[in-house]
Amino acid sequence: MEQNTAVESSPILKGHAVHTNKHSAQSVLNGDVKGLKRLLPFLGPAFIASVAYLDPGNFATNITAGSKYGYLLLWVIFASNLMAVLIQSLSAKLGIATGKNLPEIAREQFPKGVSIFLWIQSEIVIIATDLAEFIGAALGLYLLFGIPMLPAALITAVGSFAILELQRRGYRTLEAGIAGMVMIVVLAFAFQVIMAKPDAGSVLTGMFTPRFEGVDSVLLAAGILGATVMPHAIYLHSSLTQSRVIGIDEREKKQIFRLEFIDILIAMLIAGAVNMAMVIVAAALFFKNGLVVEDLDIAFGQFRNLAGPVTAISFGLALLIAGLSSSSVGTMAGDVVMQGFINKKINLYLRRSITIIPPLAIIALGVNATSALVMSQVVLSFGIAFALIPLVIFTSNRRIMQGLVNHRITTILGWIISALVVALNLFLVVEMFV
Repeated sequence: MEQNTAVESSPILKGHAVHTNKHSAQSVLNGDVKGLKRLLPFLGPAFIASVAYLDPGNFATNITAGSKYGYLLLWVIFASNLMAVLIQSLSAKLGIATGKNLPEIAREQFPKGVSIFLWIQSEIVIIATDLAEFIGAALGLYLLFGIPMLPAALITAVGSFAILELQRRGYRTLEAGIAGMVMIVVLAFAFQVIMAKPDAGSVLTGMFTPRFEGVDSVLLAAGILGATVMPHAIYLHSSLTQSRVIGIDEREKKQIFRLEFIDILIAMLIAGAVNMAMVIVAAALFFKNGLVVEDLDIAFGQFRNLAGPVTAISFGLALLIAGLSSSSVGTMAGDVVMQGFINKKINLYLRRSITIIPPLAIIALGVNATSALVMSQVVLSFGIAFALIPLVIFTSNRRIMQGLVNHRITTILGWIISALVVALNLFLVVEMFV
């Protein structure tokens, strides 16, 4: 495989990030740099990918799940997050091992017709993702400031362009901006959990006792899975690691992956904690008081009634920030899948302009925002298999991965997760159309 050999053939950073640490990547890999400084060059890709796990679609499914079933479905989020760690690690590893992203490998390995199909379905998934993110951010503005949805959507559009502008300043700037936004969401839900005063015993039972209560709980579980294991995050993560730090041999590539895996663990832990916090807060406030809350604007009002205005504001702020930050990630993923699957590229700002049209149209038509968010998560669940199955196939192929090929147990787990996802999707089809 052809490698970049700049800086005397040492691993380099290019394209997707700017290495701001004083120490070279080579020094890091040689062990000359210790402690946190050794990890810093590798932090960032998983945090950008993790934003996809905190988009407004998660708010809709998690608040609904918590208000309807209390702590019952916490185990689904816990299990989904464990799946996400494995999936994102496979995606990151593919980029590190090959210097290419998942769509690029698919274009090389599959017939042209298959690549075109994968591109079309991935664009549909990203449109659904963008719908959730855009509507969520607009709804956050409406809840916080009383701005009508259509003007709020236009303000959201301006904000999404501003976040994309961070990318022009280098990926370190983008990573810092998105990490700051994620921390706002984390602090907002930490405050809400404190104010909600959940029952710790019920939380632990919900996390570690797999069970359902009727068909609707299974449907919600599938929606949670669709909102947690995000197809576009799978495509994007391989792109973020493919040329961030390049190893010149198998030993260095394995070192890079071990350090990137720490990034994945931290980011997925944060994302999983926030998702569980959404269910916990809804269970402690709404389910406990016999309230079934399926609309986020109603949730906002009930937060104010049951826990005070500051709690409601923190919820609205988290929704706004999550929508804005995840919208930029969806746009970046769209750029990756087009370039990868069909070897075409359009200006990022043009892509953002095009993808603004569907959510603006839906908002202008007056479609219920929360219903649109929930349905977007169902669409997302259909796209998971088309991203996940090729990922498992490629990372299990020694010719492609060389020394970073999956261990047998990793491949088995990958196929189990893929089978579970496909089974849930088939169940959704039957329930929705039959």
